Amino acid sequence: MPPAVRSDAHVFAGGVAPPAGTLSNPFAGDRQAAGDGERIFRAMNCDGCHGGGALGWEGPSLVDGRWRYGGGDGEVFHSIYYGRPRGMPAYGGILETDGIWKIVTYLRAQPVPQDVPTEQWTP
Repeated sequence: MPPAVRSDAHVFAGGVAPPAGTLSNPFAGDRQAAGDGERIFRAMNCDGCHGGGALGWEGPSLVDGRWRYGGGDGEVFHSIYYGRPRGMPAYGGILETDGIWKIVTYLRAQPVPQDVPTEQWTP
């Protein structure tokens, strides 16, 4: 089981932050792993929520550089492994660790789109 991941994007409500570490992507920059990650992304129906190329659909874009739970490789791994509230299932019990890292590698290999649909959105 991966450790908790420390992120400056996480908000703490006071007290002492829980112990956390960092995770390193063993496939960073590996084109073969990115291709494998794309196949896993499709096979696990990730594109059903995040759209083809992970550009966003019902679920958020995973390539526009905007991250609710942190966008580092370890943080993205953590989101896939443990899931997130309001829709993101946990794949840690379904996919092997290498498979999750390959998905992260695939996401990192995608170009950032020139037009980000939510770039003018304000709450």
